Amino acid sequence: MCEKILVHCCCGPCATSSIKRLLDEQWDPMLVYGNSNIWPEEENERRYQNLLKVAQYFGDLKVYRQPYDHEKWRQFVSGLEKEPEGGARCLKCFQFNLRAAHDEAVKLGIKYFTTTLTVSKYKNSAKIFQVGAQFDGFQDIDFKKKNGFAKSCEMAKEMGLYRQGYCGCEFSYHGEVVTDNQNADGQTSITQTSITQARKQEGEENA
Repeated sequence: MCEKILVHCCCGPCATSSIKRLLDEQWDPMLVYGNSNIWPEEENERRYQNLLKVAQYFGDLKVYRQPYDHEKWRQFVSGLEKEPEGGARCLKCFQFNLRAAHDEAVKLGIKYFTTTLTVSKYKNSAKIFQVGAQFDGFQDIDFKKKNGFAKSCEMAKEMGLYRQGYCGCEFSYHGEVVTDNQNADGQTSITQTSITQARKQEGEENA
């Protein structure tokens, strides 16, 4: 019998080859999506909807949705706003999301959990493993191995998935326009304009 494992998924594209590898290695994956670091909320929702497409592709895998609470995440990384990408803020972000995944696994009675974050060539797997080691049941699977990143790009294109142009939080956004491979559904991408509008609204709310 395959061992159950809860998979923290950061987005649809990163989940593709990661889930395939887990299935190939005889795991029984269930997915969890929270990612309150992702900003704005419409972007979080968009990535979730694309994850659902991946879950369906692999036979309607179960996806557990956690509440979106960006303010809680902001408080968790407070003081690290000016840290560079890959620095201390990112480590705290890993901790935030992996703790949420761990707590979900405990609630569901699932012994093991892991994350798709390691498939990205932009993420340091060793740092993710260092954070994950704080939590019982964490499996340090480097999904970049076995050509995982390239395979995720190929599979995302095959599925017509939305591929974001920034990691997720407002501090990782540098002004690039996010493109969308799936235009037939009539959805619009998050662009410079909508990011600017969201930042303006946030500033007004925090004034």
